[in-house]
Parts: sequence; C-alpha cells; structure tokens
Amino acid sequence: MIGMVGVVIIFVMVFGGYLMAGGKMDIVLKSLPFEMMIIGGSALGTFLLANDLAAVKAAGKDVAKVFKGPKWKPADYRDLLCLLFEMIRLARSNPVALEEHIENPAESSIFSRYPKVMADHEAVDLICDTLRAASMNYDDPHQVEEVLDKRMETSHHHALHSSHALQSVADALPALGIVAAVLGVIKTMGSIDQPPEILGKMIGGALVGTFLGVFLAYGFVGPFATRLRSVVEEDAHFYALIREVLIANLYNHPANICIEVGRQNAPHQMRPSFNDLEEALRDLKQDAA
Repeated sequence: MIGMVGVVIIFVMVFGGYLMAGGKMDIVLKSLPFEMMIIGGSALGTFLLANDLAAVKAAGKDVAKVFKGPKWKPADYRDLLCLLFEMIRLARSNPVALEEHIENPAESSIFSRYPKVMADHEAVDLICDTLRAASMNYDDPHQVEEVLDKRMETSHHHALHSSHALQSVADALPALGIVAAVLGVIKTMGSIDQPPEILGKMIGGALVGTFLGVFLAYGFVGPFATRLRSVVEEDAHFYALIREVLIANLYNHPANICIEVGRQNAPHQMRPSFNDLEEALRDLKQDAA
C-alpha cells in the first residue's frame, strides 16, 4: 500500500509543481507517446538482451514484491521455530522416525502443520538437507556449517538477480533519454526554417526525452530495484534463522536453547516474544504427550 502512495506522491509533486510554475502539459503529452516508445522500448530491449528467459520471468514476478513487501510475517517466524523444535526433538528421540519426514516432506505430518513453510521449497529443502547431513555423523560440525553457508550465499545471490537487473536498467535510462533527446534535436534541425514558435515546441518535445529518461530512472526503476533488494534482504533472515537453529543443533545444545538462538537472531520486528514462543512450544509438548 505504501508503495502506491509513493507513486501517487511522485506524480502529484512533479507534474503538480510543473503546472503551478506555469508549465503547459500539451507539449509533454504530444511528445510522450513517441519518446516513451524510444526510451521504454530500448530499455526493454536492453533488459532482454542482458538476461535469459528465466531471469526475465523471475523479474516480472519479483516486481510484485515492491508492493507486497516481505513474504514472511511475524507469525511465520514463530511457526518456523515450532517446526524446527519438533524436528530437532524427533531427531534426538527417534532418528529413524525422522527419516520419513525429511525424505518425503510432502507427506510429513509435522510439515503439514505449517502449510506456508511447507509451500516454500527453499526452506523445506534447507531443513531436510541439513538434518540429513547431520545424521551422516560428520567428524566436524564445521563441515556442515561451511556447506550450509555456501548454499545460502548462492541462493541469496540468485534471489538478488532481479534487483541487479532492474538497477542496470535504471542506470541506462538517463542515457537512453539523451538518445531520444538527440533524435529530437536532429528532427528539429531538419526544420530550422520554421518560425521560432514552432522550433520552440519541437525543442521542448526533444527535451521531454531527457526528462523521461531521468524521471523513470530515479523516480521509478531505481527505487523499484532498491525496494526489491530490501525485500529480498528481509526475507533472507527467515533462511538465516534456519541456519542458526540447525547449526546450534549440530553442537548438541538442548532443543530449547537451539530455538532461543533462532529467536534471538530473528529481526526485531519479526521476532516472537519469549512468552508467546514458550506458550506455542508448550502446546506442542502437550499435544505430543
């Protein structure tokens, strides 16, 4: 919602200020379709040229995150901690029973209690693969930790690709606006014999290209890339929490301590309170009894 408010403010302040200063919209509106075709079309072309089809599709989906915000909410962090608590407790009490949950999470009675976490393949795979690795009796927990860190680094880098791609477009837009403006000047020079009032409108139309390039770059595409990167960074805390809890488990800390380590590493605005989490864990213990 706040993203839409920002869009409205940009348009109202830019064009409202222009009109209040005595500017006329007829020159802008007359040139807008052609300048937009040149700038927008070339920006789209450079985007397609610089990315493969999978990246283009991913970027199209990721743009929605600008308005939706982070995927994971405070309740999801609490659910994740409860899920990890159940998995760790089962791994220590009955390692054989754990196998059916990590080998076939889609049929797991534990995962099914947390549908939003279960629907995220990255989170499920991260949990299952790490617990599977822990069951292989590595000589040094640091081995699993190193593999986990590299995996998360790769996933995070991939998640940021859309943001980098949009930022590249934002960086190119001012130059593409200059290209459109230069073409407008060339057109104007071909009509140099026209009266000054006609030449003035033609030069004004050419400058619309420069305006559009800068306006789109710094008013929309650049902020979109920044917001998208921020959302990805915020969602990355969810997977980092999985890492912290499961690494603590590798060092054989008590299950409650592992979960508290994860809670403390959750972002402040997403962190469940100690009492709320304790109550949720207490309910799990009662259901298991």
